Formats: sequence, structure tokens, C-alpha cells
Amino acid sequence: MRKGQYRFVAGFLLVPVALYLIFVIWPYLQTFGYSLTDWKGQSQTFKFVGLDNYKALFQDDIFTEAIWHNILFLVFIPVITILLALFFAFMLNAGGRSRAGGVRGVAGSKFYKVVYFFPQVLSLAILAVLFGAVYRSDTGGMLNGVLLKLGLIDADSPVEWLNEPNFVLWALIAVVVWHGVGFYLVLFSAAMQSIPRDIYEAALIDGAGRAQSFFRITLPLLWDSVQTAWVYLGIAAMDMFILVSTMTSGEFGGGPDHHSEVMATVMMRNFLYYGKSGYACAMGVVMLLLTLILSVVMLRATRRERIEF
Repeated sequence: MRKGQYRFVAGFLLVPVALYLIFVIWPYLQTFGYSLTDWKGQSQTFKFVGLDNYKALFQDDIFTEAIWHNILFLVFIPVITILLALFFAFMLNAGGRSRAGGVRGVAGSKFYKVVYFFPQVLSLAILAVLFGAVYRSDTGGMLNGVLLKLGLIDADSPVEWLNEPNFVLWALIAVVVWHGVGFYLVLFSAAMQSIPRDIYEAALIDGAGRAQSFFRITLPLLWDSVQTAWVYLGIAAMDMFILVSTMTSGEFGGGPDHHSEVMATVMMRNFLYYGKSGYACAMGVVMLLLTLILSVVMLRATRRERIEF
């Protein structure tokens, strides 16, 4: 059985590895190479400038501000999304009690799963249009209309949610959380269904409440899924290009006055609008390194001993 196994494995891996090297690794290497030049994007001639682009990068106030905005997203988007998804998943799978005294989900849990997952099927373009109507800066916007009906704002002074520096980042966070909770709810629900009901019922007999069941049983047994969700949401928080560029003001978004700027919008503006492609490539390299470092840190920080049942 072992005869020719290496040739057999190599034959299957040759094409996928070659495609990965050509279409993934090679563009990364090209980007790093261009980041060391003064390439303008369209010109075929450029000169080597060394680390000048990287030096200029960390003296760029707009880019450093964008890094802090990405860090804000990195902190709040995973935390809020995971907490809400865990809470709803727990209620839909173990939040109710059967007539015999056992554990089950709340009434209508299957219907709720479909409802919660619905935002996930919407594309980000549709999401931007939808929440553009929600955050409209006049009283015709849904959010301003609700606040006006409640008497919390005046008709003459509606809140400009996407043009107010103090609100714009939180408005974007709300969109991402609304979009992502349903997906991670389904992910956590699938993991919870593999937990034997006997464990919950034994804890119930011992007098454990819902909170104790969640923190002592559900969360430790779902930690691998939570860790995976944290990494994916962290990567999404380091991007945010589509929502920021479509929902906020300015060239490729970032308004008002760069208060919603993220690294991706600064990079694309320099690459396509200002023609500073070598400088933009340096931004891309920094984004890649920060994403890799933060992914490793999150995996290390959330690593725990595996619990089997």
C-alpha cells in the first residue's frame, strides 16, 4: 500500500499548489516589490526608493487615524456579534423547558433561525442601500422618523448619522453586527446541537439556572467555534472597504473629514485617485502583516484546553 504513495500524493498536490503559488503568493511578492518603488500604476518605468514609502506611511496622519478606526472595529465587531449570536443560539437550543422537565429551545426556534439568518443572504451592496435608507439625514429616514415619532428629535434638526463624526463609526458597526449575527447564530446552533441533552438536564437537576448552564456548559464546549468566529470577524473588521466606500461621503468613502476612514479606503484612494501606486502597495503590505499578526494573537489569546464529551 505504501509503494508509490509519495508520487500519488505529489500528483494530486502539484496543480493546486502551482495555482496557489501563481495566483496568491506571487501577487503578494509583486506587491511587496512595488512597495519599494515609486510606481505610478500605469507607467512601465519606475525607480527603487527602498523603505521611503514605509517611512512616509507612518507619518501620514490619515493612514494612522485609519489604523485606529480598524482597531476600533476589531474590538467591538467581534465582541458584540459573538455575544449576541451566543445568546440567541443558546435561547434557541437550550433556553426552554419541555413539559417533562427537560431542555429544549424556545417555542418557534426553527422559525427564528430562518429569520435571524435572512440578513446573511443579502449582498453587501444591497445592505449598503438598505441602511442608506435607514440612516438618511432627513426625517424621511427610518431611524430619524422613529426618533421624531418618539419626540426625541425635532423635525428641523434631524441627526445626520453618516455625516456626524461621533456617530458614523457606530452606525457602520451596527450594520456589520446586524449582518453577521445570523450566520454565527447558525454556526453556534450547529455546535450546540452536538452537546448531549443529558449534560443540561443533569445541571438542571442540580439546580443550575440558565446563566450557569451557559457559562459552565455551553461556552466551554463551544470554545473552538467561538475562536473560529473571532478570527473571521477580526479579518472582516480589518477590511470594511465595501461598506465604508459605499455608505460614507468622499472619494472611496471615509467622510466626514476622514472620521470613518479605514486602511483599505486610504489605500484605494492613493492607488486609483492619486496615482501613488507604490505607496498604496506599501499600505497593502502593512494591512497584510497587521491582519496576520492580529490573527495569530487572537488564536493565542483564545486558546484553551480542548474539552471532550
